[in-house]
Amino acid sequence: MKGPNIVTLPELQPLPSSLKIPVLLKVEDNVSTDEISPAGAKVLPYRSNIPKISEFTFTHIDSDYADRAKKNKKGHVIIGGENYGQGSSREHAALAPRYLGLQIVIAKSFARIHWQNLINFGILPLVFKNPKDYDAIGLNDVVEINQLPDILDNETFKIKINDKEVEVQQTLSKRQIELLIEGGLINWVKKDLKKKK
Repeated sequence: MKGPNIVTLPELQPLPSSLKIPVLLKVEDNVSTDEISPAGAKVLPYRSNIPKISEFTFTHIDSDYADRAKKNKKGHVIIGGENYGQGSSREHAALAPRYLGLQIVIAKSFARIHWQNLINFGILPLVFKNPKDYDAIGLNDVVEINQLPDILDNETFKIKINDKEVEVQQTLSKRQIELLIEGGLINWVKKDLKKKK
């Protein structure tokens, strides 16, 4: 029996073969997991209700982000500065944006634990090869990546942002790429269990 604020975890979709999606948020350096998924008495009752807790995502940085993300059904991108996702290892800081349709974060650099949590929930973390490319990107710019997942075999590759080529880097292991292809760790485990039956 579930309480009123316990909701079944939403199903996460696998990585598509191509993405052409808008930037819905751009943040500065050292954005913390507390800023991504705020804590506090108002939020705490919903920690087992991802649809509800997602409404608070980035609320202290951009109160309209969650609404914009919900309206955009095709997925979206977040642009980050240095040390994106620093602070406590809060899984909701990856899961809640993923529920809202986040598929890619492109940042100057990532905090290690949050980087892993993004992968675990099927969000592709990419790093600007040239950090100055961050400056040229704005809200609603369109990010295009083709040849997924094969392009992830390359540590450095080019994507398009508003039809301009931008070079990005990734340091994913083979297993992490497999997690992303399946849409995250939960999907990967389910598939693995089916194989063993």
